[in-house]
Amino acid sequence: MQQFGGVRRLRHVEDDDFARFVGERGDALLRYGYLLTGNPHDAADLVQESLVRVRASWSRVRRKHDPEAYVRTTMTRLRVNTWRLRHRERLEPSPPEQPIFDSAYDDSVWRALATLPARQRAVLILRYYEGLPDAEIAEIMGISRGTVRSQAARALDKLREIERLESLR
Repeated sequence: MQQFGGVRRLRHVEDDDFARFVGERGDALLRYGYLLTGNPHDAADLVQESLVRVRASWSRVRRKHDPEAYVRTTMTRLRVNTWRLRHRERLEPSPPEQPIFDSAYDDSVWRALATLPARQRAVLILRYYEGLPDAEIAEIMGISRGTVRSQAARALDKLREIERLESLR
């Protein structure tokens, strides 16, 4: 009976630690989910599914990994798997009523990113927002480094074209 009580106390500490992590980093994870999905509803679902999966192994994740990076990787892999299953993406035609991205960034950048295909957007987000090297992006997305580079180049070309068209207005 004594040992069972110790397990219960340990689980309570883990629950508190996990709840604290979600409370502190939940908004950042939601913003990241929005960048990956293009709409707030899918972003919330993606964050929730990732947190459910990470919660199952929270004690190991907390000890051996950076928890936020681990959750973001889980989110990215779930999203990539969704693309593979659907082969299509559904973007919302209008932005959310309130911005859910960092106010330090110009929202025109996020609108331009939303026009990109999902894979290209994910590559740019992982490369420039997360600061990951091509090899790590390739591993997370399950593609080659060459594909990462070509997707980034195509995405940047499209963004430059959008900027050029905007300047003509």
